[in-house]
Amino acid sequence: MVNITYDPSGSIVYTDDAGTQTVYQNGDIAWTLAGTALVFIMIPGLGYFYSGLLRRKNALSMIYMSVMTLAVVSFQWFFWGFSLAFSETGSAYIGNLKYFGMKGVAGEPSIGSARVPSLVFAVYQLMFAAITPMLALGAVSERGRLGPCIAFVFIWSTLVYDPIACWTWNSNGWSFVLGGLDFAGGSPVHISSGSAALAISIYLGKRRGYGTERLAYKPHNTSYVILGTVLLWFGWFGFNGGSALSANLRAAMACTVTNLAASVGGLTWMLWDYRIERKWSAVGFCSGAIAGLVAITPGSGFVGAPAAVLFGVMAGTICNFATQLKFVFGYDDTLDIFASHAVGGVVGNVLTGLFAQASVAGFDGITDIPGGWLDHNYIQLGYQLADSVAALSYSFVMTTIILWLMHFIPFLRMRGTEEAEIMGLDEYDMGEFAYDYVGLEQEIGHEIETKVKEGMTTGGREPHHEHHHHLDENSLEKGNGGSV
Repeated sequence: MVNITYDPSGSIVYTDDAGTQTVYQNGDIAWTLAGTALVFIMIPGLGYFYSGLLRRKNALSMIYMSVMTLAVVSFQWFFWGFSLAFSETGSAYIGNLKYFGMKGVAGEPSIGSARVPSLVFAVYQLMFAAITPMLALGAVSERGRLGPCIAFVFIWSTLVYDPIACWTWNSNGWSFVLGGLDFAGGSPVHISSGSAALAISIYLGKRRGYGTERLAYKPHNTSYVILGTVLLWFGWFGFNGGSALSANLRAAMACTVTNLAASVGGLTWMLWDYRIERKWSAVGFCSGAIAGLVAITPGSGFVGAPAAVLFGVMAGTICNFATQLKFVFGYDDTLDIFASHAVGGVVGNVLTGLFAQASVAGFDGITDIPGGWLDHNYIQLGYQLADSVAALSYSFVMTTIILWLMHFIPFLRMRGTEEAEIMGLDEYDMGEFAYDYVGLEQEIGHEIETKVKEGMTTGGREPHHEHHHHLDENSLEKGNGGSV
C-alpha cells in the first residue's frame, strides 16, 4: 500500500516503509506530466517532418514508424528499459533489473529529482526513450523493411539508448560522476540517434539512382515539414523545460533559451541557403530550427539567453555545412540525420562546456555546478568531449553490430528489395497510401514519365500520378472539382 497523505497546503506527502516523509509540490508533478505530453507529441511530429521530406510513395511509412516506435519503446520501458537506465543500484554503464516490469516504481523520490515521485519521472523519461530510436529510423526511409524495424527498436533501445542514458543521467553513471553536463539529452538522444542513423545508412547502402537526377527530388509535402517542425518545437518546451523536473525559474530559462536557439538557428540556415538558391526556403528554415533545438538541448538548463543566440548561429551554420559530409564520404543519409543530430549534439555539448554558468543552473535554488569556461572551469570542455566521443562511437559500433546480427537472421534483415524501393514502402510493406490519389505509375526500368495531362502538374517531384476511378477526370482537367 502506497502511503499518501496531504499537508494543510494540499501538497502530497509520501511516507516510505521506514517512516521517512517526502513532500511533493503539486505544480512540480503537474509540469512534469505536462512535459510528458509535450514530448509525446514530438514523436508523431517527427513522423510528419520526415514524411514531408520524402517522396509520396514513402510518405506514410514514416508517420506509421513514429507511432510503432512509441508503442514498442513503451513496452520495452515497462519491461526493463526504465530499470536498465535508472535503477539506483546499477553500474557506471548500465542499470540492473531492480525495477523489472516497473516493480516498486511508485511514490518514492525519483533518481532524477527528489521533487517528483519515481512514477512521474519514469513516464516522463519514457518519451525521451521513445523519440530517440525514431530519430535514427529516418535513415531506413525509402529502402528499409518495416517489419524488422519493430525488433530493431526493442534491441537498440536496450543495448544503445539505455546504457547511454544510464551513464549520462543515472547518479552512478560514469559521465554523471565525472561532472558531464547534459540537461536534456545531447548525448543520449541526439548524438546516439544521429550516430545510429549513420550506421544504418552505411549498412543499407545507397538507394537506387544515387548520384543521379532521380534522387534530386524536392520534399513532396512542405506543409508536412512545417507541421512536423511546429510539433517538434512545441514539444521541445516540455523536452528541455520539463527536464528541470520542477515548475521553477530554471524551467522558465530552459524554455526561453530553447525558443531563442530554434529561432536563430532557423534564420541562420535559411540565410546560408539563400546565398546559393536566392530563394527563401521553408525547408531550410525548418532544418535550421531543429538544428538549433538539438544544440541547445544539453545546455538548456545551464546557459543564459545571450549564449542561446550563439548556439543557434553555430548549429544553423555547422549543421548546414555538415550536410555535405555525405557527398565527401559517399554514404546515403536520406534525411541528413547525422548532420542535424549527431553533429548538432556535439556542437551543443561543446558549447555547453564553454558557456555553462553556475548562476543559471542555480535558478532552481538547488543545483550547484562549477560551470564552464565562462566561470573559468576549463576542465569542463574535456568532460563534454569525453561524453560526446563515447556516445558517438558506442552508438555507431553497437548499432552496426545489431544490424549485422539481424542481417544473418533472414526475416530480420533490414535492407529491402529493389522492387520495394521502386514501388515504395507504403504500397510494398503496408498496402496503404498517405493520400487517396496516389496510384503511382511505377518507373520499372524506364525513364521517369514527365508528360502530364493538361491542367495537372507533378510539381517536378514524381512520375505522373494516375487517378483512382472515383475521381472525375474531366472535372479535374477543368480545374473545378476533385481534391488533387
